[in-house]
Amino acid sequence: MTEIIIGIVCGLSTVLIWWCIWYFVVVPQKQKKMEAEAIKEAEIEKQKKLLEIKEKFLSKKNELDKEIHQRNQQIQQAENRNKQREMTLNQRQDELNRRKQETESLRNRLENQQLLLEKKEEELDIRQSDLINKERTKLEELSGLSSEEAKQQLIDSLKDEARTDAQAYINEIMDEAKINANKEAKRIIIQSIQRVATETAVENSVTVFHIENDEVKGRVIGREGRNIRALENATGVEIVVDDTPEAIVISAFDPVRREICRLALHQLVSDGRIHPARIEEVVAKVKKQVEEEIMETGKRTTIDLGIHGLHPELVRIIGKMKYRSSYGQNLLQHARETANLCAVMASELGLNPKKAKRAGLLHDIGKVPDEEPEMPHALYGAKLAEKYKEKPDICNAIGAHHEEMEMTSLIAPIVQVCDAISGARPGARREIVEAYIKRLKDLEDIAMSYPGVNKTYAIQAGRELRVIVGADKIDDKQTEKLSGEIALRIQNEMTYPGQVKITVIRETRSVAYAK
Repeated sequence: MTEIIIGIVCGLSTVLIWWCIWYFVVVPQKQKKMEAEAIKEAEIEKQKKLLEIKEKFLSKKNELDKEIHQRNQQIQQAENRNKQREMTLNQRQDELNRRKQETESLRNRLENQQLLLEKKEEELDIRQSDLINKERTKLEELSGLSSEEAKQQLIDSLKDEARTDAQAYINEIMDEAKINANKEAKRIIIQSIQRVATETAVENSVTVFHIENDEVKGRVIGREGRNIRALENATGVEIVVDDTPEAIVISAFDPVRREICRLALHQLVSDGRIHPARIEEVVAKVKKQVEEEIMETGKRTTIDLGIHGLHPELVRIIGKMKYRSSYGQNLLQHARETANLCAVMASELGLNPKKAKRAGLLHDIGKVPDEEPEMPHALYGAKLAEKYKEKPDICNAIGAHHEEMEMTSLIAPIVQVCDAISGARPGARREIVEAYIKRLKDLEDIAMSYPGVNKTYAIQAGRELRVIVGADKIDDKQTEKLSGEIALRIQNEMTYPGQVKITVIRETRSVAYAK
């Protein structure tokens, strides 16, 4: 066993010795050899890089030499050209000097000749004046007139002849202008009408409100008809609930009232709560919405026509035109059509189309007043335009379009003509509808003239007039007397078919709040 251990130890010692020899002798020799080879390769690579750099340097040097040679050649050529130009300029300078000398000599000769000519002219003038004096003397002796008298007679004869020719020329121009003016006016009017196309207005006096089923009709009517009466009293329309399936008819001559009633009905039916207090609340809210819609319509109209800077009150009045009509023609459509016609005609005549369009849009603002004026609508419209800071020529065009004011601007006759064109085109107006609306308006105005009357509504196509009076101002006996007085006055002052029923409504309300 000891021998085996000694043998293993000897073997390990031998391996360790050989490993030390390999690590400390053989490996360093290999490393030195590799380092030498790496240094040798680096040196060779260095030599190659140096050779490449030298070659690039030599090629760049050759290129630069060539470029310098070319630039030197160009410089030499430029110097040669400059020398050539200098020689040419010197030659031209010599030529100019020579010509200048020749010009000086020629001018001297001309001055001498001028002096000679002036002397000869003086001699000729003297001779000519002598001849003229001799001839004048002979003529005066032969004619028996002095030179001044002969000159005056010649001037008078020329004046008479020129006056005769001028008058004939003026008459000829005027005749031609009349013929051309008629043709040109017809052309401008026809072209303006062709370029402005507007739909024919259709005026209705009823609005149909559609409902989902007939059960809604009972809720609209209410117990003993209180809901429908409250809605009619609040809006001033007649609501017809008959056997027509899924429809309620709203009848009134005023489109604003019909629209308020339609919107109020829509909200009430959608909400489901239909009773007198709720009806009054909804109607008040809808009236406010309609006012906002009127303002929005006015703004949209001015934007569409490109008219800016109008007073907000004028914009509101323009919006109100949507709910008014004139002889069956929608007033807003008529105003828009007139404005477009004015712009076209002003452009044809070389005037300002923007001013003409503005005057055309505003010409009928007197037809939609907030309070009834005691003057024609044209003059009232001019007053409104002046109140809201419109220019004088616009105000004059508005006030003069029915010849109720003297025309002081060129825009005024254009507005007058375009208003007539818009109203006279086929299908534009219906006289019957206008007379019908005026009759209904007169009915309401007669009733409103009595003290204590709060509201009046003409319904059933003018066959009934409802008058709402204040309970604190008129008692029951006075209501009977009032209805008779109104009926007598309508009978004496108005013409109408059939008969008119006057209903005076006096309502007492008691309101209390539970807290």
